[in-house]
Amino acid sequence: MKPCFSDAPSRWLPQAAPGWEDRLILFDGVCVLCASWTRFIIQRDKAGRFRFISIQSPQGRRLAEMFGIDPDDPQTNAVILDGVAYFKSDAALMVMRHLRGMRWTQALTLVPRGLRNRLYDLIARNRYAWFGRDEACLMPMPELAARLLDRPGQGDAS
Repeated sequence: MKPCFSDAPSRWLPQAAPGWEDRLILFDGVCVLCASWTRFIIQRDKAGRFRFISIQSPQGRRLAEMFGIDPDDPQTNAVILDGVAYFKSDAALMVMRHLRGMRWTQALTLVPRGLRNRLYDLIARNRYAWFGRDEACLMPMPELAARLLDRPGQGDAS
């Protein structure tokens, strides 16, 4: 089912995320680039503040659909911080500001969101061709498994 939203720039503005865990990152579990992104975060988030949810999991699909992200063809990642969901380049930059040694990336918020998101979209459209795609969500490394909200075999928590 395709989301009913247009692809207008306002579609991906930060929005309220009621009822979802804070510091939760929604990611594409079959995307090799996205898996690398989660490893990058885990290596720098020694306190374990961020948790992860794959868009291919039942809870991940529900979260994606709530924000108008097509879970079968995700065009963005998302992060929930302080009850607000951020998308595309905003999501990446919001995560980076909380990681050891990455605060300098906040200078990138000076680049207009529309320009940042065009670059984000170019990478997102080509991520499988450029970086690869797994056929299924693989069993996560131990460091990620402990931080997955919806672990394989855990079932739907609703």
